[in-house]
Amino acid sequence: MHKRLSALALAAASALVLSGCTTSADDGETGALRVVASTNVYGQLATEIGGDRVEVTSLIDSAAKDPHGYEASARDRLAVQKADLVIENGGGYDAFMDELIDGSDAVVITAAEFSHDYPDAVVDDHDEDDAHDEHADDHAADHDGHSHINGFNEHVWFDVHTVSHVAEQIAADLTELDPAGKAQYVAAAEKLAGELEAIEGELDALHATLEGTPVFITEPLPGALAAAAGLDDVAPEGFASAVEEGNEVAPAILLESLSLVEDGGVRAVLANAQTGGAETSRIEDAAKDAGIPVITFHELLSADQSYAEWMRSAISDLAAALRG
Repeated sequence: MHKRLSALALAAASALVLSGCTTSADDGETGALRVVASTNVYGQLATEIGGDRVEVTSLIDSAAKDPHGYEASARDRLAVQKADLVIENGGGYDAFMDELIDGSDAVVITAAEFSHDYPDAVVDDHDEDDAHDEHADDHAADHDGHSHINGFNEHVWFDVHTVSHVAEQIAADLTELDPAGKAQYVAAAEKLAGELEAIEGELDALHATLEGTPVFITEPLPGALAAAAGLDDVAPEGFASAVEEGNEVAPAILLESLSLVEDGGVRAVLANAQTGGAETSRIEDAAKDAGIPVITFHELLSADQSYAEWMRSAISDLAAALRG
């Protein structure tokens, strides 16, 4: 599934180098490389690095579209088939991409495989993708079309370190596809790397002051961010996974969760602004009644917002709530 650069693309790139041509490797109307991302998080990263040398299509760019149950359209399929580079999250989050990628000659970046927590992940050598797929299949659990790898938090875009590796790979693959744009890609990637390094520094500072702070995470989305900030998720086991799968939380777990919040056993409740249900609403209401802050996180970027801006905003909200 995870194909590297095709022989045809390699030949085209080589021809560009030999001829000294300054145009893109793509022969479309605009001359730009076609990039398709499963969500606008990865689409924005590609835009930031590729600039005017890329045309980016983000299949999920609205909160009205749920990646867990998204059904790809014929237009989506055509976009992927015509793409030079495809960026997916992987890990079961955007499983609809699997069928779209099948049969495509595009270079594929799977963000989840850059996470140190990914089963048998090889961060610096993605030639072992087939081995990753086999191992992932052994650990996958399918719930209503949403295939997970057991024990793995697929929301890797909230792990800044993982995103740093993804950005490096985007720059490397764009350069291989379009050698003439190397200087632009490298400069943009280095600028982004500096921003992400600064964000990691902010999280390290939070970790130093907030380590061990108990919080209740209603759904796994902000888990990586919370861990980087040193927070301790004390939500009873089974609550978040049930919410993520759209299942009812077991009554005993719900009662334990409500008691924990009502008794002031947590400093904050961290929730997903785009998913939830009756159980999460009860937890949030109990927190508000107890004077405990509720911090909500989103799965997608807002319009005209960079990844770095988005993460700084999330970190700022977290710090303000817990330091207040």
